[in-house]
Amino acid sequence: MYLQEFKIALIEKNIQKLEKLADVDLQFDTVEEMQEAMCLIKQAEEFFCELKNDTALSMQQLKKNIDFLKATQTPTVNKLDITS
Repeated sequence: MYLQEFKIALIEKNIQKLEKLADVDLQFDTVEEMQEAMCLIKQAEEFFCELKNDTALSMQQLKKNIDFLKATQTPTVNKLDITS
């Protein structure tokens, strides 16, 4: 049951379900089930690493966009101009 739910969550890329399944105490009847679980956990780890990298790239792009927008704004004068 656990392995089936883990496979479905991995295929659906359901982060909340994967986190929930990661907190479950595991008990396996056979060595094959344990090996399969290890493979699925490895795939989940790769999926989370991809998400982490995508998030980092998005954050870098947002920072570049903000810096560009700040550079294109006209500077505001904060002094009291009494000469005009």
